[in-house]
Amino acid sequence: MSTFSGLNTAASGLAAARRGMDVVGQNIANQKTEGYTRQRVQTSAIAAVAHTGRFSTGAVPGNGVSVDGVARLGDALLDARVRDALAASGYWSTRAVAATTIEASLAEPTENGLAARLSKFWSGWQDLANTPDSGAAASSILESAKELASHIAGGYRSVASKWSDAREAADRSVTQVNAAADQIAVLNGQIRDALASARSANELLDQRSVLAQTVSRMSGASATVEGDGTMTLRIGGNALVAGSDARHLVLSGPTSIDGGQRLSVSWASAPDLPVSIDGGELGASLAILAPAEEGGMLAQLASTYDAVATALAAALNTQHRAGVTSSGQQGGDFFTLATTGSAALGLRVAITAPSELALAAPGAGAWDASNADLISQIGRSATAPDALWSDHVTRFGVATAADVQRAKVSDSAAVAAVGAQQSVAAVDGDEETISLLTYQTAYQAAARVMTAVDEALDVLINRTGLVGR
Repeated sequence: MSTFSGLNTAASGLAAARRGMDVVGQNIANQKTEGYTRQRVQTSAIAAVAHTGRFSTGAVPGNGVSVDGVARLGDALLDARVRDALAASGYWSTRAVAATTIEASLAEPTENGLAARLSKFWSGWQDLANTPDSGAAASSILESAKELASHIAGGYRSVASKWSDAREAADRSVTQVNAAADQIAVLNGQIRDALASARSANELLDQRSVLAQTVSRMSGASATVEGDGTMTLRIGGNALVAGSDARHLVLSGPTSIDGGQRLSVSWASAPDLPVSIDGGELGASLAILAPAEEGGMLAQLASTYDAVATALAAALNTQHRAGVTSSGQQGGDFFTLATTGSAALGLRVAITAPSELALAAPGAGAWDASNADLISQIGRSATAPDALWSDHVTRFGVATAADVQRAKVSDSAAVAAVGAQQSVAAVDGDEETISLLTYQTAYQAAARVMTAVDEALDVLINRTGLVGR
């Protein structure tokens, strides 16, 4: 082997150490970059040149070090676990936030809730039964009835507003999923080309991983890395992204809670082909927006407001018609309901004056208040609007607590999954500092080898044969 080969060996060491310092610098610079995965230089020893012949040439050292590439120290299994955990977390967190927001708006059990207002309404009838000749008590009943009808209608409008907000959130989720899918498809093409030409695609892989996590959290999509380096994202078993091609989702269905129909997601290229989405934030939004018979929490609450309004009008009208006014006239309907649309929005007080209140039983006298007393007892019935409302609030509270608990568990699982992923992929400042010192020392040592070989060659070339001159 030529003496000059020592220079090549030292030069390869210098190149490898310099590349190592470059990669460490890249890691340190991106220590706080979201989604960045630490990298390491991959090297291998260059074997000695093979010799043939009858005579041995003795031990021959290798020819230095080869830089084979820059490895991305991520774990595909941990990445998949993070995506799955984020999909579950996105679903339950969205449900929990919606449920707690609705629960807070009900204001139960406080004086601002519907249950307290119903109780106050029945108490007003009891007060009127005790003092049937009190004009103030009669006027108070009418005002209390109007306030109660207004509260029920306001509750329904609040639910309808939340439904519209959730519908807009679902539209935004679909738009964001489509945009992320397009970006992943572009990155797939770039990654495939880079790997085919033996170039590094580490930064592109990091960008794609972050986008895939976003899509999984929003839609519950699953991901598979193919042999050519591209990632396939599937929703409901169908490909959202395959290679450098991406498909778009379309959300269709009613735009208000009054529609009473189910929202559906389909492919833009095949509107008749529905997409089953049961995970992620979008899946939770679809579940929240579902019709009452399919378990949609908003539609069920709106339906309960309608049922309370209907039960209130039916029970009170039936008992009020059974009594007579102070002038002996048969009692009429106390409440009216709209013939179309929501019963909660159409609930109105039909009585316009205290003299129209049928407080007495037929034939019992002008100042009898037995019918008013019977009306005050309506709230105690098992089929009263109070019972309907109390039953729904109880069931909703239990369901909300369950959703909150599931959200906490799924969030903890997501945090644990991300922690496990970062334990492998995250940049550690102390570790990178040690690596930097290691490569720096290796660079200095390789430089010293080159200097030593250079000095030896100088002696061999310039001083050999000059002894004694």
